[in-house]
Amino acid sequence: KLKENPAPIIPIMENLKNDPSRFVRLSVANNLNDISKDNPQIVIALAKKWKGQSENIDWVIKHGCRTLLKQGNHEILNLFGLSLNDNISIGDFKILTKRIKMSDSVEFCFNLNNYNTEKRTIRLEYGIYYRKMKVYKISEKEYKGNSITEVNRKHSFRPITTRTFYPGIHQIAVIFNGCESGKCEFELVE
Repeated sequence: KLKENPAPIIPIMENLKNDPSRFVRLSVANNLNDISKDNPQIVIALAKKWKGQSENIDWVIKHGCRTLLKQGNHEILNLFGLSLNDNISIGDFKILTKRIKMSDSVEFCFNLNNYNTEKRTIRLEYGIYYRKMKVYKISEKEYKGNSITEVNRKHSFRPITTRTFYPGIHQIAVIFNGCESGKCEFELVE
């Protein structure tokens, strides 16, 4: 029932959002994140209402909005100062290991181009298209104005219990501030 209508839990979260215990605040953030999956507008409204009340509460809403951030929700991106900007781009995106075996890592690199004259906070992620895309965070930090930053990453395909890997063609996309920029293919072989 709370999944359909989370209203009864909201007063509890209101009372605990600034609790002195980090464990309690983490629980509030995880609750927000769970609610965001079925009722994103409720979480967006709470985030806007709570933002700026304290450093602890800002952390709670940022952690509680992690799914919305990964989904590229523009209201949440804007709330955290991560707006889309035409003067930011991805260049020279390439996969260095086009064919990898299970247990190996795919390596890729790209340039993050900030053509703005001032520094910008940029949330940088990459998505791997398995059967559906899974997003992984690289960083969220300020990048100097008029700068080109080279980024190198590895993503492991070693066996894990929470995901089954399938051989075949896969894709990687680079994402900045919720905006997907280009895709490159690689092949996973047994």
